[in-house]
Amino acid sequence: MRAFNAELSKLFSLPGIWLAFLIGAFAPAVIAALDSIAQKEDIIAGINTRLLEVGYIGLALGVQGVIILGVLAVSSEYLTESSESGGGQQITTSLTVISSRLHFLLAKAGAVTVISILLCIVAIMTTVSATHLVLGQYTPALEWSKLLGAVCYWTFTALVAFGITVLTKNGTIPLAVLIINTSVVSFSFLLSKVTKLALYLPDRAGLEMFMFLSDRFLTPFTGGLVMSAWVVVLFIAAAIVFHRRDVAG
Repeated sequence: MRAFNAELSKLFSLPGIWLAFLIGAFAPAVIAALDSIAQKEDIIAGINTRLLEVGYIGLALGVQGVIILGVLAVSSEYLTESSESGGGQQITTSLTVISSRLHFLLAKAGAVTVISILLCIVAIMTTVSATHLVLGQYTPALEWSKLLGAVCYWTFTALVAFGITVLTKNGTIPLAVLIINTSVVSFSFLLSKVTKLALYLPDRAGLEMFMFLSDRFLTPFTGGLVMSAWVVVLFIAAAIVFHRRDVAG
């Protein structure tokens, strides 16, 4: 628990973490509000076919906040400190204080998990408020089971970002790839046009937990199992690589 509390403290001390909070808390609400405005006339007229997606699409596209969180949690350890501080890396100090590398990773992953869950809950609150502000009485009721799926999706996505960054040590590659994949173009979607196996990739399987997909392939429960399996595999791979890696290498 001391290691967990230390990792929480380190995360909250990072300047970039506040950008993650800002994006995570308000980006889904902005996206949901814009989507609601674009569809408002059709919803009032009763001819809208995407009514059930309102709100959820904001939670799907606004996941970048926890991606930044997962990446920063690891990449910050490898940043070279100023010459006044000795020009070293935080990872050296962290592993001096916490001798077990597995405990270190578990504590850091636990901190990322807790913050991701809390951030998603805040995002749900702002998204519901924004949607209701635009649509009023026409706001669709959000299902608790799907909201739980959204929380799992955000948490698993943060842990996927965490695991990939442990493997690469560099935050640039996972940050760029994951943000592009969740906001601009989904590589899983493109690959699914070639092979159905792409539907088992973590981001695509995770969306099954709460999105109303026209080409649904997995049940929400199965989608959650597939994405959680990816998280477990990534964490095991990251733990093995991290255990064999030099402290500063």
